Amino acid sequence: MRAAPPSGASAGRALPQAAAALVLLLMVLVIVRLPWAGDLGMHAATVQRLRHSLLHPGNPLVDADTPSPYYSPWMLLLGAVARVTGLPVFVVLRIGALAGLGLLCTGVWRYVRTLSAHRAAPALAILCLLLLWGPLLFNWSGFLGLNSLALTVAYPSVFALGLSFHLWAWLTRALRGEISWGVALGLGLLWGLVLLCHQFTGVVASLGVLATVISARPGRGTLLRLGAGAALGAALLWVWPYYDFFALFSAGADLEAIHRPLYSHLLQRFGLVLLGVVALGLRLRRDRRDPLALFFALGVLVFAAGGLTGHYSWGRALPAVLIPAQLAAALETVSAGRRTVRVAWAGVLAVALAVGAWTQVGTLGYVVGRDALPAAVAAKYRTPWVGYHWITPWVKYGDVVMARTMPSRQIPAYGPYTVAPGYPDVFLPDAARRDAAVTHYFAADTPAGTRRAIVREYGVRWVVGGRGAAQPWLRRVATGPGGQVLYRVER
Repeated sequence: MRAAPPSGASAGRALPQAAAALVLLLMVLVIVRLPWAGDLGMHAATVQRLRHSLLHPGNPLVDADTPSPYYSPWMLLLGAVARVTGLPVFVVLRIGALAGLGLLCTGVWRYVRTLSAHRAAPALAILCLLLLWGPLLFNWSGFLGLNSLALTVAYPSVFALGLSFHLWAWLTRALRGEISWGVALGLGLLWGLVLLCHQFTGVVASLGVLATVISARPGRGTLLRLGAGAALGAALLWVWPYYDFFALFSAGADLEAIHRPLYSHLLQRFGLVLLGVVALGLRLRRDRRDPLALFFALGVLVFAAGGLTGHYSWGRALPAVLIPAQLAAALETVSAGRRTVRVAWAGVLAVALAVGAWTQVGTLGYVVGRDALPAAVAAKYRTPWVGYHWITPWVKYGDVVMARTMPSRQIPAYGPYTVAPGYPDVFLPDAARRDAAVTHYFAADTPAGTRRAIVREYGVRWVVGGRGAAQPWLRRVATGPGGQVLYRVER
């Protein structure tokens, strides 16, 4: 008869599993409300274009026939779902968010299982990935902090990260035996799919793959098959019809300026991850070819190179630093040698997770609203964007709207276009001219005749601005939040 596990051991497994389940339940409830911030409008606009034309969607933000890196395989699938079912775009994004969250959780579970057989390890890993950050709140696409994930869960980056964890798990298991040609080619296709779905996450996935291969030290035959798989993945990138993947390497300085903040306030944003760095050092002492330590080192190398050379977009490789350290912090709780060491480590980790949870406790507001939060928690809540649904009774799909940058990040989500894109677009040749036109239009000293000429040039039918935007040839139609006014252009 099998002996029952000690009650302490059972509690040690059950506690992190229950905590992880609560956190994931919170994320599901967040998806129900789907708070709007950041790039959600871009992804909604992408689905809008694809639901109207799967083959020739055009630019997602402005009325121009240009390719876009946002037309990834994942967004193509969501666009097809919207087209076939007729579901509203934001409902489709919620479905995509649930799928992305499920893929991420199963991917973490599978990958962690390749590193530890302990039943509590996957739950601890999820808690560390979401909570082990720093005392200063940080939100960015591709970064798995709880608050960041709440705001980006419908983004392709979450889907791509889920695929990445599955890729690392599949590769790790395959390298423990003889990799067949079929498996190698499948791994290559999956790698290419990650890169197409979210290019920055694809870099992180590639560093994880490289660390795994270096750690395993496979033979020449295995390397040959993996090389063939990589070539197949590269071929997928080459033939993808919606945008030229390799043209992204020539992205302009705008991309660097946007990512420069990734190199500031590192200790405040990620200080708790230092616990994972200590855990990586302990793992490296036990195994000089530890895959997490190698993964971390490669991530540090790319991130540091970006800061030193001014290629700040390379800072998007930072998850390759954070993820292995966070996983190491979780795994040390169940893999350290003596029981007293494990218990002590678990106590320190619990304190760090509590600090991280308190930093991100404002996430609760995306489920219950600010008014239901205690004052101390409400102070950490960041109000999401209101959106521009209030213009939809008048502004129709394909109409062109003159608006400044922040409205331009949201208005295309409902189907209209804006004169200038709300985000940098490396495939739009006249992006700078469009930005200048919008700036010139809203400048206080611009003559009425010049404004009228800009409106005619870009086929503008609506203007969104304050009360000061009124012109004799504009008719006021509706008023929205913050004193914004929708004007119709009179022909």
